[in-house]
Amino acid sequence: MAKIRVLYGELNEQVLAAQAETLQKAGFNVQAAVGRAGVQQALKQADFDLVVLGPTLSRDDRHHLPYMAKKANPATRVLVMHTDGSRHPYVDAFTDTGSDMEHWLEKIRSFQPKSAVAVAGR
Repeated sequence: MAKIRVLYGELNEQVLAAQAETLQKAGFNVQAAVGRAGVQQALKQADFDLVVLGPTLSRDDRHHLPYMAKKANPATRVLVMHTDGSRHPYVDAFTDTGSDMEHWLEKIRSFQPKSAVAVAGR
């Protein structure tokens, strides 16, 4: 079964490395990107099932990058951390400030096809 392809962006490289490793261990195919430029470059080079915008990105980046993700591929889903994404038309889901990693993983799993959830949950 194919793993969900996740583009994960953060501004802080240490946070990015630690969280990306956790996502990979949870069974996701993760490409990490540093900052707005890194996310935009990755979106030009490949298609992703999900773009995760982490809390160390600036508020402006977390607002701008969902547009860029949908422009690159309208089928891509966007999950924004550390925000109220309910008012942003290109954000498919969000987590509130202070959410733990297990909450993030549950949100990401919700984007997987039902048959792939059992594989990634191992």
